[in-house]
Amino acid sequence: MQLHKLDKNRISNNKLPHWEYLAFIAAVFVTFIFCVSIGTVKLPWTDVIHYLMDHVFGTVHEYEVASAPQIMTVRVPRVICVALSGMSLALCGCSMQGLLKNPLAEGSTLGVSSGAALGAIVAIAFNINVPFLTLAGPTVMAMLFAFGSIMLILFLAYRLDYSLSTNTIVLLGVIYSMFISSIIMFITTFASEKIRSITFWTMGSLQGSTYTEALMLLAVLLICSAVILSKAEELNAFAIGEDNARSIGIDVRKTRLTILVAVSALIGTCVSIGGSIGFVGLVVPHMTRMIVGPNHKRLLPATLFSGAVFLMIMDLIARVILRPRELPIGAVTSLIGAVLFVFIFAGTRRNTR
Repeated sequence: MQLHKLDKNRISNNKLPHWEYLAFIAAVFVTFIFCVSIGTVKLPWTDVIHYLMDHVFGTVHEYEVASAPQIMTVRVPRVICVALSGMSLALCGCSMQGLLKNPLAEGSTLGVSSGAALGAIVAIAFNINVPFLTLAGPTVMAMLFAFGSIMLILFLAYRLDYSLSTNTIVLLGVIYSMFISSIIMFITTFASEKIRSITFWTMGSLQGSTYTEALMLLAVLLICSAVILSKAEELNAFAIGEDNARSIGIDVRKTRLTILVAVSALIGTCVSIGGSIGFVGLVVPHMTRMIVGPNHKRLLPATLFSGAVFLMIMDLIARVILRPRELPIGAVTSLIGAVLFVFIFAGTRRNTR
């Protein structure tokens, strides 16, 4: 018991240094300015900084491009939503990999992404709107279905296995995702006139994002990230094994439920706004782990910043690679993410040998 306590103290003291925080923040800021500057219409990076300063400090500058203010009101909220979505999805993947002790785990492992996508598709196919709310029907339905999905999976897992073991939750999540996929196929078949909108949603896109959606993402991220970051020590213990976590006094069942609910809220919000965006939660934690190590005290905050940088770059590629046409961001993240994961996996196998 004393050995386990010493291990817990050892792994909990190693936090991310201040200079690494500053480096990650600087990377996010530089990527943000770069992504806002480049698009269908290119803007000088000085105009981008001046425009932001005008809105923050109330100053007035003259812009080299006359349409800069109009473009910025569209591009800035989009890039903000992309960054916040990247942070949320990456954090979900990192916490799920630690919780489930599975390198292939991410937020969608629970089936929450599939459930949220089903809610949005139902709203699109049947023209479901929400009266007296400024949010669109697909957004509200996606969030409701996301929470409903995790509650259903946890209920079934509880009935099958009172301890809510990891294997039971993962198995039910996979089965649930397959079941939801079949329902989506049926809906798509009978809603052929909406197939373009449904397909675009399932591919993921943050085109037309607003400041309202950015505030929603920010609010959910602040709450859920605080919950997940507070469980860094517990995730370190889970990475060694559930028996180790129990032996040092961690309430395994309560910790697992807390993290799963927080992950579900984050994924439901992201999918409700941007659709299904894959591979962010799978690739980014592995890339970040190669930089800062496996300690969740360092890994979780670093993954937040890395996720923002990664998805902003992916969104930029989606916007400019076939300019003026735009690719769905989910297609770009899946294509590039799959290639990156193969290289990461190959490098990991080579190191273990």
